[in-house]
Amino acid sequence: MRKTLLALALGLTTTTAFAAGEHGGSHATVSDADIDRTIRFEAGDMWFDPERLDITPGETIKFEIANTGNLEHEFVIGDAEAQEAHRKMMQEMSGDHGDGGHGNHGGHDMAEGKHGGSMPAITIAPGETAELVWTAPENVGELEYACNIPGHYEAGMSGNIDLQG
Repeated sequence: MRKTLLALALGLTTTTAFAAGEHGGSHATVSDADIDRTIRFEAGDMWFDPERLDITPGETIKFEIANTGNLEHEFVIGDAEAQEAHRKMMQEMSGDHGDGGHGNHGGHDMAEGKHGGSMPAITIAPGETAELVWTAPENVGELEYACNIPGHYEAGMSGNIDLQG
């Protein structure tokens, strides 16, 4: 019985360690010395500036996103399929936005890392600036950054990241 429990415990520990991997980009705390460059973004009401990025695979980027609009926004990096799945989840969780705005997201915690652990993400309150450090994955041609709060992506809050080596 002890051997079975020990094997089960070790198996769960190993599974957890693999599940906490990089998911296509780094979420880990990185020192300023490890950052290759900083990209400053502006998130307005239903737009991002810039609208396109060229990034080298393996490059570590610090995004500084200033929300100059009147609404809360998120900044999520992922492939088109993952963005679509996240957008659908956000729509299902938020229902009709009973909060009169976009603040509670239907109980969805928008803090970094709360997007199912699969995509680097942050939320930026109106008038605030937030930072996200991310390492571009290898062997991926293109990703998107987007705000998937219902209606925002559809209004134009997205852009492409071309990963060219």
